[in-house]
Amino acid sequence: MFYGFAALLLIPLGWGLWVFNRLVRLRNRVRAAWSDIDVQLTRRHDLIPMLVEAVRGYAAHEQTLFAAVAALRTRAIETRSPAELATLEAALEQSVGRLILLDEAYPDLKASENFLRLQRDLVDVEEHLQYARRFYNGAVRELNDGIQKVPDLLIARLFGFASAEFYLARESERAAPRLEGET
Repeated sequence: MFYGFAALLLIPLGWGLWVFNRLVRLRNRVRAAWSDIDVQLTRRHDLIPMLVEAVRGYAAHEQTLFAAVAALRTRAIETRSPAELATLEAALEQSVGRLILLDEAYPDLKASENFLRLQRDLVDVEEHLQYARRFYNGAVRELNDGIQKVPDLLIARLFGFASAEFYLARESERAAPRLEGET
């Protein structure tokens, strides 16, 4: 009789401990994934001033673009919300793209080894960022699923596990591409 009663207490306790530990692991995976994004964004943010300086000597009259890139970089560094940061990073990516396109207007810039190296480094960072964003969103999905499933949500609510924000794509990236012949 005593063993049966003890088993009835130990089974829910064991389940609760297992769920709690799984949710902690999922929450830590989200934090680690965000850290990976942060590392890549920091790399990008460190490259941007060097790119601006490389271009500035060739395109001194592009001050508006330089100021916009600097302002977006500063705002992106200060932002911690994944949703807000995604919007700022999209704008920053677009501005950096315009900065890189200046090489077509300035042939000497296109021949600059420093500029070419910075371009390659930015492409490398973008590739790493793309992977880090996918990994982060996968980790967020797993955590959010874990804290919303019945009966696990009981443990999640009891211990204050909260859902995480996804890193969202720009509006232009959300639209499905149209195939030839589609109307």
